[in-house]
Amino acid sequence: MNYNTPLSSGFQLVINHLWLSFITLSPDSHPLLSNNHRSSFVNGTWEPDGVTFFIIQGFAGLGEKKIIIFVILLLGYIAILGGNSMIIFALTDPKLNTPMYFFLYNLAFVDIVYTTTTIPKMLSGLLTDVNTISVLACFVQMHFFFKLSVTEVAILTVMAYDRYVAICNPLHYTAVMTRTVRLLLITGAWCFGTFCTLPATSMTWQRSYCGPNVVIHAWCDLSSVRRLVCGDTKIDNIVSIFFAILALLTTGVLILTSYVLIGVSISRMGVAQRLKAFGTCAAHLTVVSIFYSSASFVYISYRVRDKSSSCYIYVRIIVSVLYAALTPFLNPMIYSLRNKELRESIIRMLGRFRPSAVLPTKDINTVS
Repeated sequence: MNYNTPLSSGFQLVINHLWLSFITLSPDSHPLLSNNHRSSFVNGTWEPDGVTFFIIQGFAGLGEKKIIIFVILLLGYIAILGGNSMIIFALTDPKLNTPMYFFLYNLAFVDIVYTTTTIPKMLSGLLTDVNTISVLACFVQMHFFFKLSVTEVAILTVMAYDRYVAICNPLHYTAVMTRTVRLLLITGAWCFGTFCTLPATSMTWQRSYCGPNVVIHAWCDLSSVRRLVCGDTKIDNIVSIFFAILALLTTGVLILTSYVLIGVSISRMGVAQRLKAFGTCAAHLTVVSIFYSSASFVYISYRVRDKSSSCYIYVRIIVSVLYAALTPFLNPMIYSLRNKELRESIIRMLGRFRPSAVLPTKDINTVS
């Protein structure tokens, strides 16, 4: 029998296309797809750049247990939005017109946008069997997630400098931390975030993706998407590591230097002054510790050797989700609990929305 007829070739083409669609969309094949088949079947030939969308694996293998994660994540996201929005509205109070509250205002805004880049898409993915995202949306999410992550630690660095000036040079604090300086510091924090993330994400965007298209993560994580590139990514990895080290090392050294100088200055104070100075730094130190601790756990999870097991995949995803959500979730609680002025402003703000009491009125038409 001759298999080279046009009918046989067309039939074989249809079979190959159906098989490719099955292995691409089947949730059970996600782990396998991350390591096999670096091309896509288009018009009867294997050609590059065949990927038009990505599939976010997330918690696809947990079945009905996904609803539990959905509820926890939804409640956490509501708390993040509510807590940080409350801080933003409270800091519109004219009584809180100081550099520290200005930086806290920006930090709360970054936390809201930072979590909004990933959590809503994760929530929608937990309600569907296959969570898909377009290539453009995937890279937009990737860029803004890492940009805002670096911007957040840059703002924490700026806040450490603010505390240094307030404690070590209190007499010159107002003269140093002018409105112009505050705006320049915040602008520098946002520019630093762009500078450290744009090279790596733009390089990943320019690569070819010819299949598979399954991202083994809860969102478009840079390292997870890069594993799907058709080609050598050694240069991309070097660039990513360089800018990651630059971001963490630069901010870490500056924060550490600020607190070393603060510690030296506090050691020369009296007991009452020490307690007051420590109280102004306690909230910021707590947030910085949580941020770097969660970042360290993410780094450790990425260095585990057995990366093929489903247990490793879920642990890595959970650790990454905690890293992305923990600091924005705890920031409002830490700062509101440690700051009396902020608490009083929040109480005043809530009082504005309290319905006024309805006083009983005397009916003058009542006949006695």
